[in-house]
Amino acid sequence: MKGTKGRRRFLDYPRQGREGPRRWLPSWRQWLGALSLCVLGLAGLFAVVYAKIDVPDENELARQQATVYHWSDGSDMVSVGAVNRQNISLDEMPDSVENAAISAENADFYSDFGISLQGIGRAVLSMVTGGDTQGGSTITQQYVKNTYLSQDQTLTRKVKEFIISLKVHNEKSKQDILRGYLNTSWFGRDSYGIQAAANAYYGIDAKDLNPSQSALLAATLKGSEQYDPGLSKANHARAEARWKWILDRQVATGKMSRAERAKYRTFPEPRKLSKPTSQAGQTGYLINIANKFIKAGTGLTDKDLARGGYQIYTTFDKNRTQRLEKAVNKVRRDTIDPKHRRADTHVQFGAASVRPKDGAILALYGGVDATKHFNNNADTSAVPAGSAFKPFVLAAALQQQADDASAFGGSPKPTVGREQTTAEDLFAALAKAQNPPFVAAGKSIGLERIRDVAVDAGLRKESMAQLEQTFPLGTSAPSAIRMASAYTTFANDGLHQEPYAVSKMTYDGKKVPGLSRPEAKQVLDAEVAQEVSGALQGVARRALRPSDKLDLKQTVAAGATEPGDRMKSAWFIGSPSAGQPDLGPAPGTDARKWSDLGRAPRPADGSEPTTAVTVFRNKAGAPALLPMQGVGGDKSELGTTIPPKIWREYQQGS
Repeated sequence: MKGTKGRRRFLDYPRQGREGPRRWLPSWRQWLGALSLCVLGLAGLFAVVYAKIDVPDENELARQQATVYHWSDGSDMVSVGAVNRQNISLDEMPDSVENAAISAENADFYSDFGISLQGIGRAVLSMVTGGDTQGGSTITQQYVKNTYLSQDQTLTRKVKEFIISLKVHNEKSKQDILRGYLNTSWFGRDSYGIQAAANAYYGIDAKDLNPSQSALLAATLKGSEQYDPGLSKANHARAEARWKWILDRQVATGKMSRAERAKYRTFPEPRKLSKPTSQAGQTGYLINIANKFIKAGTGLTDKDLARGGYQIYTTFDKNRTQRLEKAVNKVRRDTIDPKHRRADTHVQFGAASVRPKDGAILALYGGVDATKHFNNNADTSAVPAGSAFKPFVLAAALQQQADDASAFGGSPKPTVGREQTTAEDLFAALAKAQNPPFVAAGKSIGLERIRDVAVDAGLRKESMAQLEQTFPLGTSAPSAIRMASAYTTFANDGLHQEPYAVSKMTYDGKKVPGLSRPEAKQVLDAEVAQEVSGALQGVARRALRPSDKLDLKQTVAAGATEPGDRMKSAWFIGSPSAGQPDLGPAPGTDARKWSDLGRAPRPADGSEPTTAVTVFRNKAGAPALLPMQGVGGDKSELGTTIPPKIWREYQQGS
């Protein structure tokens, strides 16, 4: 019988004739063999995947459905879309469009293989690590993503993009790919493709674009939400910087001479933003707010939403929205006369209604017409709150006093402290429209504590003013939506519900995730919220006045801007309550001690909304709000009588 000693094994592992760790270390031949097998395996897998993935129908985008927004009762509000796109040939595009796009997005377009391995590698790494998934794609890859695939940032979609890009590179000419890319890319302003973009930004056909305008449109390819100069000052600065870079880049890549570049030194300002006529009136503002909440919750972008196919169910009540607009229009006609009073020029109105029990935004007023006045006055953070901010100072004082009492086992502090005097003083000051006690409260309570209470109640931290001596007097500039939301916290026993505008959203019949709402948060003691609501009844009585003929079957807890503020805005925030005829202490009477105040009456189910109304003067292009002196005539008290009238008309409307 022959032995096996000396016979070479097919796989010499563990390695014979080696001792210790070397016995287990593969040889270079084994390493090379393993690597070869891996390469062959990956090549085989790639071949299989390449064969199985077909290039989809290029016309899929053109068949996209419109997005439908619904009122809270499920009825249709408006249909947006379908995709605003008009295909044109390369011959109908000037060379400047091609040069700007290639220089900005993919300088090696005519020499690459349609893919960027480095870009894909970075994208995969970003997905694994949770980082930014954008950037690094060639024009071919972007064309493939625009035309054939979803916008999902997943590994599966990236693999498909890679394969289809290779196939498209092999099957189509560079000219066809570039044409497809420029016809399918998102430029913002509801525009897919260069033809729609040229009309949206400059009111001309693509063939009439000059190199400067082409460079600006190429800048928006990086993301119109960041580079459309008409959206904000920050956007304008970014757009101008990238516009300059793209022009310089064309010189660097040989697409433009220095002499030609020297001709374009003035930024090509696009036309003002506009909305389609279907979004006239309040509709455009409603869509603006709904989209804002959708983007924050789901991560979808304006580009994604513009592709269409979504069913969006909003919280907006059709009847309340119409009543609010009707109320603003009536009070505007009755009080504002720009033809005869210069002070009545550039007057703006904003309002929002929020339901206390769940934070649903039921109605808003964003301006005269969303197609004419683009800024949403219900959502602007540029209008100082004035005395309407004072209840948060009172709440901070009461909460501090309650916390101090809790520290002593629920009993008052052994000695009369500064906090108790502060709370009592603020009740009296709120009833008599006095400012000094609130300034003093800022020193005794602490400005940071006041700010934190306001933010916890529902105001955004970014809308808070600098923590200076006048901070408690309302130098912060929250939106009407946020003011209404924060005041619901007082009516809700200190429980805060984040405002929301969309209850459900579907795509192809499937629910879109990400719109779940955070749970309500107890931010104030119930007793504290009740005391603030009780104190605000006196403010309401003074603001509404007997001459307003408010139905005394209802009471209201409200905050209002005082004439003595000398601020550049007027506010009224009101919550109607049923079953009590008393509107609180009459003007000029001493306020009761906070421990003696009764609970503010309000609806048991929290279904009646809290409504914030603001009036201010804003001239387009002006760096600051205009003064309110004389607005509405001599008897308007700096316009402070106007918001309560709007609230009253809204409540009494049908």
